[in-house]
Amino acid sequence: MTALNLPDRIDIREVGMRDGLQLEAPVPLPDKLAMLDAIAATGVRRVEVTSFVSPRAVPALADADEVAKHLGDWPGVHFSALVANVRGAVRAIDAGVANLEYVVSAADSHSLANAGCKSAEAAAAIGEIAGLAHGADGSLEVIIATAWDCPFDGPTDPARTLEVVGAAVQQGADQLCLGDTIGTVTPQRAVGLLDAVRGAAPGLEVGVHFHDTRGTGQANALAAILSGVRQLDASVGGLGGCPFAPGASGNIATEELVYWTEDAGIVTGIELAAVVDAARVTERAVGHPLPSSLYRAGGRSVPRGPYSPRPVP
Repeated sequence: MTALNLPDRIDIREVGMRDGLQLEAPVPLPDKLAMLDAIAATGVRRVEVTSFVSPRAVPALADADEVAKHLGDWPGVHFSALVANVRGAVRAIDAGVANLEYVVSAADSHSLANAGCKSAEAAAAIGEIAGLAHGADGSLEVIIATAWDCPFDGPTDPARTLEVVGAAVQQGADQLCLGDTIGTVTPQRAVGLLDAVRGAAPGLEVGVHFHDTRGTGQANALAAILSGVRQLDASVGGLGGCPFAPGASGNIATEELVYWTEDAGIVTGIELAAVVDAARVTERAVGHPLPSSLYRAGGRSVPRGPYSPRPVP
C-alpha cells in the first residue's frame, strides 16, 4: 500500500465569522460574539473575524467596528480582517485590527463588481495598504479572488493571477492566498497554479481558500497539502459565499477538514468535538441548517448537530 506523503502539521484559518456570515441576514452582536467565543474554544489559532467594507454592500458585517472592540477577550487568537480598499484599511486600523487581508480579483469583471475597479487598479493599491498595516505593526496578506475562474469572464488566464502575484511581491505583501471564489477548480488545476505562484513569489507563504460549490473542496485541500501548502481557510459548518459571484456556495467546512486531517495524523491544534459545538452555536445564530455533511452525519465518536433555530424575540 502506498502511503501519502503528508505533513505533520497544517495551519487552519477559520473564516466563518467573515466569509461565512457575509451573505446571511445580520446576526445580532451578542449572538455573533457567542459564535466567536465557541470558535475560539476549538483551539484554532487564526480567525478572519470580519470585513471593513461598505455596510450597504455587506450589511451582515456592518458591525465590524463593534466586533473589533471585543477581540481582546481572546488574547491567544491571531485576528485578521478583510478590506477592499484603502478606506477599509484605515477603518480597520483605527478599530484596532492591523492584520489585514486585501482582496484583489484576478478577473476584471469580478473586480469591477467587487471593488468598483479593474484588477490592475486594485493591485496598484497594495503598497499603500501594506504601508498602513506595517505602520500599525500589522501584516498584509493579499487574497487573489477568482484565481482560477470568474463567474463572469470564465476561466482566469494564469498570467493574470501571476500579474497580481508580481504586484504583491513588489509592493511589500507579507503573504498570499489563492481563492477559488466560485468553487470550480479541481485538484490538477489547483496544484498547477499553486506551483506557478510559488515560483513567482519565493519566500512568501501561499495559502488557499476553497469553496465547496461542486463538492471538490476537500479533494482540492488534500491536493494542496500534498503539494506543500500549509495554510488553509475553512468555515465552521461550511457557511460562506460571495455576494458578487452568483451561485457560489460555502467554504470547505472546518469540521470536515479537521476530521480527515486528524484521521491522517496531521496536527491542526483544533478539537473536532469543539468545532461541532461551534457549528451548533453558529446554526442557532444564523437560524437555518448548515450545509456541512459531517455536521449532519457526525463523526465516528462525535454526535451530529441537530438544527435548533434561534428564538424570534
